[in-house]
Amino acid sequence: MEKRVGEIWKDVLGVSPGETNATFSELGGRGMSALRIVARIQDELGVRVEVGDLFEHQRLDSFVRHVMTRARSVPPADERAE
Repeated sequence: MEKRVGEIWKDVLGVSPGETNATFSELGGRGMSALRIVARIQDELGVRVEVGDLFEHQRLDSFVRHVMTRARSVPPADERAE
């Protein structure tokens, strides 16, 4: 899951190899890219995160930790709907 979050981040933001420590904002992250990242994480991984989480956890490593914490603490969306 950690690897996939990183792949989504890099794909949406167009990150090149030398930019791994740049923040979401430094990489040009704005509202639309935040929406795309959040939607893909929910669709592909079943973990619900909020757009604001990207602005609070600006670095990839911090955001990945946040997503992992959410994955452990919140049941997947499809289980909550039952």
